[in-house]
Amino acid sequence: MVEINNLSGISFETKIFSTVAKKVLKGENRETETFSLAFVSKEEIKKLNKKFRKKDKATDVLSFELKDKKFLGEIVICPEVVKEKGEDIKMVFVHGILHLLGYDHEKSEKDALIMEEREKKYL
Repeated sequence: MVEINNLSGISFETKIFSTVAKKVLKGENRETETFSLAFVSKEEIKKLNKKFRKKDKATDVLSFELKDKKFLGEIVICPEVVKEKGEDIKMVFVHGILHLLGYDHEKSEKDALIMEEREKKYL
């Protein structure tokens, strides 16, 4: 399912993320697969964004797909950036899961709409 590591220094309830992950994976017929979720600081997500996306700024969520049969990859969320943007952290999490499952809103407007519909469905 989902392994959660809170490295952000911000305390919050993490149980909801397991519930959301189960719902999304079941809805996508992928319930036997697992992934990890890490909550990190603004500084850490900025480093990761620069290293892997060549964008020198903090972001809300990054997804690292692994293409393994049972382990999808890792989602990294920065709660501080999510809060600054006024976003719903569960929506950001669902967005990250969908990326691990192969959805990509940056390919085309059609793909963006499909991904947005899936996000709404799961929340």
